[in-house]
Amino acid sequence: MGKKIQESLSYFADRVSDSIKSNKKILVTTHIDCDGLTSGSIITKALIRKGAKCTVRTTNEFSQTLIEKMQKETRDLHIITDLGGGFGKILDEKLGDNWLVLDHHEIPDDEIDNNRIINAWKFGFDGGVEICAGGMTYLAAVALEKENQDLSSIAVISALGDRQDQGEKKSFTGKNLEIARTAKSLGLVDIDLDLLLVGRETRPLSDALAFTSQPFIEGLTWNRSACLSILNSAGIRLKEGARWRVTADLEQDEKRDIIEAITKFAQGKNATQIMNDLIGFTYTFPREDRRSFLRDGREFSTMLNSCGRISRSGVGISICMGDRNKMLEEGKKILAEYRGMIRNYMNVLSNERWRMSNSENYVMVNGEGLVPETMTGTITSLIAGSPKNSGKIVILRTDGAEGTIKFSSRKSMDCKSDVNLSVLMRDGAVKFDGIGGGHNAAAGAKITKDKLDEFLDYIEENVSKLQVTDIDQ
Repeated sequence: MGKKIQESLSYFADRVSDSIKSNKKILVTTHIDCDGLTSGSIITKALIRKGAKCTVRTTNEFSQTLIEKMQKETRDLHIITDLGGGFGKILDEKLGDNWLVLDHHEIPDDEIDNNRIINAWKFGFDGGVEICAGGMTYLAAVALEKENQDLSSIAVISALGDRQDQGEKKSFTGKNLEIARTAKSLGLVDIDLDLLLVGRETRPLSDALAFTSQPFIEGLTWNRSACLSILNSAGIRLKEGARWRVTADLEQDEKRDIIEAITKFAQGKNATQIMNDLIGFTYTFPREDRRSFLRDGREFSTMLNSCGRISRSGVGISICMGDRNKMLEEGKKILAEYRGMIRNYMNVLSNERWRMSNSENYVMVNGEGLVPETMTGTITSLIAGSPKNSGKIVILRTDGAEGTIKFSSRKSMDCKSDVNLSVLMRDGAVKFDGIGGGHNAAAGAKITKDKLDEFLDYIEENVSKLQVTDIDQ
């Protein structure tokens, strides 16, 4: 690890240790998505182990209003995770030096030299794919005590939830890879090349295939009966007694038979790509019970997202902190509810075609009156994952709190646009008195409703004019 980040992490550890020795109260504020819940859990667990008096809370967004609330609270030190980018000056003004940020979103240049902001980009890490907030809080936790390396498993879930498995065959790169290797060396995670179907430990095979949308297989994805038929034709045994078999139950020859059957079904020019996309790295947590949704890293991350998105963040944090009793049962119910909500929103968006406006380079989606602002990222990602939107930028808007409009944007697969969505959303929001930011390929913004038409014009103008032409094709 470079000298600069070591110095920054040492600064963090010293600040926290001094606060604990002085018996000061610490408040952790984190985001509601998987990366937020895991990063908040990692640093909170590390603080508790160190003997800190601390509390953790979640928020859907970071704002000046929240900072003013923090100013009035009786806390001696605020630790902010997966949030806070762009608010350095206001934090300094309202909280003095009683705050620290651990984050991975792109930040403005004027925050680079602020030593209270410990951000991936400051140290040469790509916060979009090489490390997430969970990874940054893990590094901070290890700086506090080396024994916190066992929290590497939660950081792996963080990276999966933030879709940072962008290396070859869904592998990790950069610091994520180092963290995953640590977790593996400690026996906390098994990393294998395997068949990539959703719900590897919990979903019956026909459902697992039907709800796998990456790769999207025309005629199979979201079609249970077709999936059941293709599995039967491949000679796959679907039940073991009265129990439905899941992907984790399959033998190697059965996996090969399934891939061969799917490839034959797909036929056309995409068959080879589909076959390649069906095989990738899986992340299994051997200390979790078989057939538990916590055993597969990607399903664990989906459960955490579901907790945050439907205002049950406390359940997700409790599970990350080790609760395997009542909270685990709650997590199962929340995950089922979340999946049902997603299906409903996607069905409505498909049927109410007026909600989608397609152009050559982008898709504008109107989710007003339908999609809650806490679900915008999830729905935008699903729309961006559809083959018909390949190569485009997807931008969804919906109603926000207190007369605002929330925007979420994603680059789809094979998108060649040179637009940096973080810059687009942040600069546009600032231009119209809002807030925004994120990553190159995924970002969001919030503005007041009276600025909607102007903001839409700004987005359409800037998204459409900056398109890369690949001269090699």
